[in-house]
Amino acid sequence: MVTMSVRLGALARHHPWVVFCCRRSARLIVSLFLVVTGSFAMIRLIPGDPVRAALGVDAAPDLVAAKRRELGLDHDVLTQYRQYLRHLVHGDLGVSLVTGEPVADLVGARLPATLLLAVLAFACVLVVALPGGLIAAVLTRGGRRPRTELTFTTATSIAAGMPDFVLAAGLTAGLAVALRLFPVAGDLGPQSYVLPVLALALAPNAVLLRIVRVETLKVLDEDYLRAARAKRLPAVALHLRHVAPNTLTASLTVAGNLLPALIAGTVLVEKVFAWPGIGSAMAQSVAAQDYAVVEATVLVLGAAVLAVNFLVDLALALLDPRSVIRKT
Repeated sequence: MVTMSVRLGALARHHPWVVFCCRRSARLIVSLFLVVTGSFAMIRLIPGDPVRAALGVDAAPDLVAAKRRELGLDHDVLTQYRQYLRHLVHGDLGVSLVTGEPVADLVGARLPATLLLAVLAFACVLVVALPGGLIAAVLTRGGRRPRTELTFTTATSIAAGMPDFVLAAGLTAGLAVALRLFPVAGDLGPQSYVLPVLALALAPNAVLLRIVRVETLKVLDEDYLRAARAKRLPAVALHLRHVAPNTLTASLTVAGNLLPALIAGTVLVEKVFAWPGIGSAMAQSVAAQDYAVVEATVLVLGAAVLAVNFLVDLALALLDPRSVIRKT
């Protein structure tokens, strides 16, 4: 046991990146297994008979029983779970109970629209919040510009507390219906992305702006920043070379934690804007108790969140000046 610990310690010292990637990969696999199990159990907790709902209340009992046997729903839950895992390992996501369409085809057709929407919203959050929070901290450092600070905190508090579907409905009413600046619904070109991306990005943007400002204010009071100011370094070099890198760790960590909420928000936002993505398919499938579609959509969205969090961990290890891995 001691020998194994010594070997692991030596491996961590000589190959820190290998150990780091193995640990994060193991955590990714465990988390993915929990997502698979949770998606399987979640839909089955909803009361009702999905086969009866799909075939109609007047369907013959023999037809309902045959459909249940075809889908494997006549077995106990543990047997269904084993069958689900077996099919999943072979890449079989099942068949939609409502449409009869292979779920893999449905996911393949709708996933790109959702991913593009989420990626644009996440990029918007990073591009606006990281420099915006830094600028807000520099402008309000040491109690300067109290009106600017009050406006900033009030606006970000309101935006951070507003639900996605309320933002989506308000943006639709104001910019699409009243002013007719953007399409009301559907994917009709580049302009169609503006309102869904705004609805998804506004609340996370406000949260991250506040976090970045607070972290930047802490860094601005550090002794090495006072020494840099005493050397009369240019403001741009001071903030970009000394301030920004030291606020990046906390900012990226918060951004990674905001991602699950952003992905979850796509379900409601896509519903409001009739977006042809996987989120709207998931919302419809939950109402219809379409087991295969719900399990596949939850699995895909959960896997996307876990993959991005894995990449964020790697980015933090690379960018954090205090990272032992980076120093090595």
